[in-house]
Amino acid sequence: MYAMKYMNKQQCIERDEVRNVFRELEILQEIEHVFLVNLWYSFQDEEDMFMVVDLLLGGDLRYHLQQNVQFSEDTVRLYICEMALALDYLRSQHIIHRDVKPDNILLDEQGHAHLTDFNIATIIKDGERATALAGTKPYMAPEIFHSFVNGGTGYSFEVDWWSVGVMAYELLRGWRPYDIHSSNAVESLVQLFSTVSVQYLPTWSKGMVALLRKLLTVNPEHRFSSLQDMQTAPSLAHVLWDDLSEKKVEPGFVPNKGRLHCDPTFELEEMILESRPLHKKKKRLAKNKSRDSSRDSSQSENDYLQDCLDAIQQDFVIFNREKLRRSQELMNEPLPGPETSDMTDPTVDSEAAPTALPMCGSICPSSGSS
Repeated sequence: MYAMKYMNKQQCIERDEVRNVFRELEILQEIEHVFLVNLWYSFQDEEDMFMVVDLLLGGDLRYHLQQNVQFSEDTVRLYICEMALALDYLRSQHIIHRDVKPDNILLDEQGHAHLTDFNIATIIKDGERATALAGTKPYMAPEIFHSFVNGGTGYSFEVDWWSVGVMAYELLRGWRPYDIHSSNAVESLVQLFSTVSVQYLPTWSKGMVALLRKLLTVNPEHRFSSLQDMQTAPSLAHVLWDDLSEKKVEPGFVPNKGRLHCDPTFELEEMILESRPLHKKKKRLAKNKSRDSSRDSSQSENDYLQDCLDAIQQDFVIFNREKLRRSQELMNEPLPGPETSDMTDPTVDSEAAPTALPMCGSICPSSGSS
């Protein structure tokens, strides 16, 4: 069984989200991991775009926090380790998730954690760094705010590990280490991290406190930000990482199979899709104004909308992971030996080979930034 997510094309255009949807599809079609919510199919009709993904019935961690679940240190430690494996894999694929938080960590029926929602994820090549303001403020690393306000070298994979630290702290204590909300001005947050100290409960084990301190280190150069870092932590010395990667470690918290683990009335934190740095704002506004003026004079809103819908219809790429796997299996089959040389050569169905998803910056004009 699978879960299906659908997105209305017109609403995506009106909300300037087409770029994010296509970027998420581009990423999900290229990755697969035991602790991710994996994409299996993508398709479209005239009105909607569809994504078929792993079905995880245990609910997200935000829901369980709202239900006042008391997470033990062992349970939280397991979530940290499972997310460490997921982030290590994403780094190997040059991907920064940028929105790790309880809302985006889903549990399966056994209680294992899976990272989902790549709507604002980004791909960076070797030596590159990200600069855009993107994420959910309470979980965003200090260097993201600093880069946005002051410029500098930007940020990299370390930001996701900070988010894991915030998430773990929240699961243990019931609230986050810093009192940050979506309404806080970005400029004020730059100062907050240098003036406010995180408080750790005396009832927590020394090992857990030490691990959280390393994840919540303000300086990214000194922060735990790799699987190798985690494997050197004394509090994780007992972890059997191979067993963990095969889901052989039993979770301490198992969701009740007799309940629907979701709350449709819960209001999510406001997420920043993506904003470019403040120090480049004047140039960006001038460019947007020129583009908008050109669009208004050349076509009506209805024509513009139809052009965007046509572009989505044309550029959307259908994906089928099962067909992709069959294609890869056929390609990996050994060639016929001498004893079968008189047999017809096997061929691979050309339709089974996936087409790379195009970058979506050209899908339709947008007031957002890439």
